[in-house]
Amino acid sequence: MITAKAGAELSAKIVAQLKPGYHCNSDKPSDEYLIPLKLTWTPAPLEVAGIVYPKPQMEKYTFSEKPLSVYTGDFEIVTRFKVPATAHLGPAVLSGKLRYQACTDRMCLPPKTVDVSLPITVVK
Repeated sequence: MITAKAGAELSAKIVAQLKPGYHCNSDKPSDEYLIPLKLTWTPAPLEVAGIVYPKPQMEKYTFSEKPLSVYTGDFEIVTRFKVPATAHLGPAVLSGKLRYQACTDRMCLPPKTVDVSLPITVVK
């Protein structure tokens, strides 16, 4: 549970975990045809001020002529939120979606979108 003060800003982390042997493209993939990792939030009750993705790794795979910008293992995505001064006080749940495509060095699974949630309490 995160405490959010009305009229202030805060940061929250989402932890993503990929199974060993898997990777996903970063938020800025090496090629335009690759599916980027993307976190989006429903705009209420807080406002998204920015999303900070981790620094990707450049990995070379047998199926690509050049290294790819990817994430592996466990990593954090940080979202900066603004709490409107008029935000409803009390508990709430922020809802979002994380879109990604998990791959190994031999195959890619279909793209997937998973729901994410962040419980908060807005205080004065």
